[in-house]
Amino acid sequence: MNFYLLFFLLIMGVGLVVSYIYFMREKKENLQAIQNGICPKCKKESMELIDQRSTGCSGPKMLTFECQSCDYINTFNISSADCSTNRC
Repeated sequence: MNFYLLFFLLIMGVGLVVSYIYFMREKKENLQAIQNGICPKCKKESMELIDQRSTGCSGPKMLTFECQSCDYINTFNISSADCSTNRC
């Protein structure tokens, strides 16, 4: 009986990891398209940065983009590039 439970938990764990990998791959592709100004949903060049927040000097930036054509909205957390200067 314990073998079936262990097998089920193993299958669920592998499924969750694979799902997360595919989710992050899709998120990365969406960010690359948005950096080129193209909406991942409607494929038009109508992306606009509508909100930018930061948690401080070395914290990640939260960027929110919106498509002006199809109302696609997505938020990305991007880490800071240079934290070695210790200045804001």
